[in-house]
Amino acid sequence: MLHLWGRLSSINVRKVVLCAQVLGLDLPRTDAGLAHGVVDTPGYRAQNPNGLVPLLQDGDFTLWESNAIVRYLCAGQDRLYPRNLRQRFDAERWMDWQQTTLNPAGSPAFKQWIRTPAEQRDATVIAQSVAATEPLFALLDEHLSRQAFMAGDELGMADIPIACEVHRWWGLPQARPARPHLERWYAGWLALPASRGVLDLPLS
Repeated sequence: MLHLWGRLSSINVRKVVLCAQVLGLDLPRTDAGLAHGVVDTPGYRAQNPNGLVPLLQDGDFTLWESNAIVRYLCAGQDRLYPRNLRQRFDAERWMDWQQTTLNPAGSPAFKQWIRTPAEQRDATVIAQSVAATEPLFALLDEHLSRQAFMAGDELGMADIPIACEVHRWWGLPQARPARPHLERWYAGWLALPASRGVLDLPLS
């Protein structure tokens, strides 16, 4: 009954695919967005008026916003979704932080390095993005020095969007400081078979 619309070059689509693979869900996917089109068609806009990806279909129910989709899938499987109220909202907090703070900081450098022709890149934009993003990765490193995962001692839904941000930031062709605790945490992700086809993809 599940179907996902969106291209894997989108970090937001990668979140959902990674989540589904961790949960062992069968999630057929149709490419949509950018060169694939689809998102501006009347049928798609009727399901997602924003014209963005991803879009999840679950029977006659549709859902957009990547982190909301991750929450939905985790809650539906009763895995990765904290039942303790405080732990759940600790996870919610980190998921919101990824979307509202970490992602906007790193996006300009990603777009310059990956989606802008070399002769048109603006080094100032990249430098500003690095200056905004690296303190946030330092915060993550310090947080993970105190616990194994984002919201406690077990892998949970909050780890998924952060992993996709790390994949994108560390995939850029630029120097970065050592982050031993974050590196330990991310190495654990890369050791999971569920990360294949998502966290090992080149950026595009």
